[in-house]
Parts: sequence; structure tokens; C-alpha cells
Amino acid sequence: MTANAGSIGRSSGAKPSLKGKASRGSILADRAATVVLWGTGALVLLILGSIILHFAMAAWGVVSLSFILDNPSQTTLGGIMPVLWNSIYMLALTMLIAVPVGLLGGIYMAEYAGDNIVTGAIRFAEESISSVPSIVVGLFGLILFVDDFHWGFTALAGALALTFFNLPLMTRLSEQALRAVPQDERSASLALGATKWQTIRHVVVPLAIPGLITGVILTAGRVFGEAAVLLFTAGIGTPPHYNFMNLDITNPTSPWSPFRPATTLSVYIYKLNSEGLGAFKNQIVDGSAAILISMVLIFNLGARFVGRVLSRKLTAS
Repeated sequence: MTANAGSIGRSSGAKPSLKGKASRGSILADRAATVVLWGTGALVLLILGSIILHFAMAAWGVVSLSFILDNPSQTTLGGIMPVLWNSIYMLALTMLIAVPVGLLGGIYMAEYAGDNIVTGAIRFAEESISSVPSIVVGLFGLILFVDDFHWGFTALAGALALTFFNLPLMTRLSEQALRAVPQDERSASLALGATKWQTIRHVVVPLAIPGLITGVILTAGRVFGEAAVLLFTAGIGTPPHYNFMNLDITNPTSPWSPFRPATTLSVYIYKLNSEGLGAFKNQIVDGSAAILISMVLIFNLGARFVGRVLSRKLTAS
């Protein structure tokens, strides 16, 4: 009895020791993971801050209201108003096509399509197209829209080429955002008598808005900063003075028309660097890059703010 009691005591005393070692190991692993994650986040912020600070310092004394609102000039510093307008116009035109189609595609893939060979092939195609070099998409747009359709270099050709390039990303992100909504939310809505489409419209999509906004931001960022695709489809050059009172969208000279060349800010930066002409080239490039980064940041922050407002309004939270 005494020997058995001693052995039991020794065995019972060994368990807390093993548990203590496992607990200490888990705590150390948790702390190490926390340090790594915080370090990664700090590194990302440091890189972003360095980029912003570099171009802010380089563009100091260049960026002003006149630089933003004036037209380009060959003899003076000039401005970037036409190319900045083209960037905003191309972004709006592309997102007007890509967002509704991508959202509908994501709804179909997440809510209606089953897991089979066809949907697997669609997802594989989405991932493959997203990884295609943008220069290849630009050549495709050049052959199809500029040459075969005889459109020439137009904003519409550039927007459609950008849509082909970014639609798979928007569709995939929309599908993932919708799939992230808990199934219980769908079941509760259906149990109350709502149809499947009513459940998608009034329950699933509102709850998925944060993820959908992330998809819109990522897609818009690629569109706004894209240059290679637009070199072959929307044209490269120095835009003339735009008359914004000309609202005839069928007139190629109207800044509102999609049937005109549209050199964007990123393409204009490439043009200036490749030509290497003009006494104010470096100042214009630095100022244009600073404006481009600022516009991307403003759009991202604005989209997230709108997403929060819509999410609160549609989910009544």
C-alpha cells in the first residue's frame, strides 16, 4: 500500500510539471508570434511612411493649387490638370463596369454555383488572369480594341482592357467576402419567409460590405496606378486644354467623352521619364508622383469611411 501510494504520488506530481512546461512553451510561442506580427506591421508602416515622406520632400515647393489646376507647359513648370482628370475619369469609367459585374459574379459563385468542375475552372481562370503581366493585357487590348475594332487610342478601350485585367480580382474578392457571412444569418432569414434573393440583398450583401469595400479598394488601386495597359489602349501624350463645358460625350474633343485619347497621371510620369526633355522634368515627375500617392490614399480612406457608413445603415448597427 505504501509503495503504491508513493508511486501514485510521484506520478501525480509529474503531471503539473509537464503541464507547466507546456504552458510556458505556449506563452513563449504566443509572445514570439505577437512580436513577429507587430514587427511586420511596423515594417509595412515604415515602408509606406518612407515612400510618402520621400515624395513629399521631393515635391516640396512644386505642388500647389496652380500645379494641380494648370495645363502642362513645355517652357514653364505648368500643371497636371488634364492628366489628373484623365486618371479620375478612367478610374470612374473602369469601376462603373468592373464593380457591378464583379459583384454579380461573386454573388453567383458564392450563392448559386455549386462546387464542380466548371466552377473550379472559373476560379482557376480568375487566378490565372490576375497573375498575367499587365503589359500582355495591354497588347491584347491593342489588338482587340485599337486595331480590330478600329477605335484607336480611346478611354473606352483603356477602361475595357483594365476591366479584363481587374474583373477576376473583383469577382474573387466579392465571392470570398460573401462566403465569410455566417450561414446562420442566411438560415434565419429564410426561416422568416424571405426568398433567396431577398436574403442575399437584405442580409448577405450588407453584412459583407466591409469585405466588398476591401475588394473595391484593391481593384481601384490597381486601376488608378496602372500604366502598362493604358500605354497600348488609351494613348500616351500631353493632353490639350480641356473645355469642361463641352458635355457632348460623342464629341472626341470633350473631356467627358470616352471616345478620345486619355493619358493618365501614371502614363504621363512614364512619358516624362522616358523622353527626358524639359528643364522642369524632374519637378513635374516628383510633383505628379506625390499627387498620385495622395489620390490613392484619399480614395482608400474615403472608401473605408463610406463602407463603414453603409454597413451601419444597412445592418442597423
